[in-house]
Amino acid sequence: MTSAILTSCKGNAQQEKKKIAIVISTMNNPWFVVLGQAAQQKAESLGYETTIFDSQNNPSKEAEHFDNIISTGYDAILFNPTDTEGSTVNAKAAMRAGIDVFCMDRELNDPAASVTQILSDNYSGCITLGQYFVETMKGQYPKGDINYVEILGLVGDNNTWARSKGFHSVVDCFDNFHMLAQQTGEFDQNKAMEVMESMMQAHPDIQAVFCGNDAMAMGAYQAILGAGKTGKIKVFGFDGADDAVNAIREGKVEATGMQFPKTIAETAATLAYRHATTKEKLPHKLPVAVELVTQQNVSNYGNFGRIK
Repeated sequence: MTSAILTSCKGNAQQEKKKIAIVISTMNNPWFVVLGQAAQQKAESLGYETTIFDSQNNPSKEAEHFDNIISTGYDAILFNPTDTEGSTVNAKAAMRAGIDVFCMDRELNDPAASVTQILSDNYSGCITLGQYFVETMKGQYPKGDINYVEILGLVGDNNTWARSKGFHSVVDCFDNFHMLAQQTGEFDQNKAMEVMESMMQAHPDIQAVFCGNDAMAMGAYQAILGAGKTGKIKVFGFDGADDAVNAIREGKVEATGMQFPKTIAETAATLAYRHATTKEKLPHKLPVAVELVTQQNVSNYGNFGRIK
C-alpha cells in the first residue's frame, strides 16, 4: 500500500464524532495491515471517526503524522511505533497536547508516553520457540554440532531484542549450538532474502535460521530455495502471518510464534473508548500471550489467529 494516509468515515458527516488516529509502522506487511484494519473496524463500531496513517517504517514520516494529528485535534491515537526512542518523543508530544495514546504491539520506554501499551509477550514466546528449536535440531542431529544463523528485525525496536534474548536464553545453554552470524533484515522480506543469501555464501554449513518475524522467515526461505538447499536448512519465524502458517502446513517452515494482531488492536480500541468514558486508570503494560505453531498443531491456526 503506497499512500501515506487512508481514511474511513462512517455516519452522518453533520454529526460531530470523536476521532481516533491509527498510526501504523508500515502497511507493507500483511501482519500490520491486519493490525490497522482491526483497530479501525473496532473503533468505528464504538462510534469513532478513524484515519489510518502509514509511517512506511520511516521515523521522520511518523513524526510528520504526529504533527498533523496534534494540529488537527484528534481525541486518541492507537499507535504502532517505528522506533523506540523517536516514537517515544512523538507519543509524549501527543500526550502533552491532551491526546491519549494507546500503544499496540511495539513498546515505548517511557510510561509517560502512553495511557497503556498492549504488547505481545515476545520474550516468553521466543523462550518457547527456542525450546522447540533445540528439540527439533537435536532430533535431526542427536550427536553433532548445530550451526545456525539469526536474522534480526529493526535494531531500534524493543521487540527485536525481546525476541532475540528470549530465544538465546534457551539456545545459549547448549554448547553444541553455534551461531555463525547475526544480521538485521529490518523486518523486511526482500532484505532478509539478501541477508540469507550472503550468509549462505559465507557459511556453507548452516543448518538452521531463526528469523525475528515471519516476513523475514519467508525471505530466508526464498533464498534457501534459490540456493537449492530446501530440506537442508530449517527455518523458524515469529508473528503468525498467514504466509508462514501456510508454509508450515506445506513443510517449508518449521515453526512460528503466533501473535494475535486482531486481539491487540481490538483491545486498544476498546480501552481507548473505556478510558475516554470512565477515566479509569489502566496498567502500564497489558501482555498478550504468544502461542507456538508447528507442523503438529498448524491446523488450529489461520487468518492471523486461532481457528479451532
